[in-house]
Amino acid sequence: MQAAPTRTVFGEITDFLATNPTPEAIIAYRLPDDLQARARELLEQNGEGKLDEREREELLDFVRVDEMMTLLKAKMRLKLKRASA
Repeated sequence: MQAAPTRTVFGEITDFLATNPTPEAIIAYRLPDDLQARARELLEQNGEGKLDEREREELLDFVRVDEMMTLLKAKMRLKLKRASA
């Protein structure tokens, strides 16, 4: 029996973006609660110096996704502002 694939933050974001969301939906997007909780857990463990290499990589994935979504949301806000001008 094959194990279920592990859900990742990149998988979640690409699934969302594959739905061709509106600029408004992108701006409003937030990670599901369970992934937000996982990010907080990793940040806390990192602060305590308790992450192994795999967990450090997972935390970096959250950081990369956060940076990408912050930039994407800013671009969507600019797009909407220009469209309303």
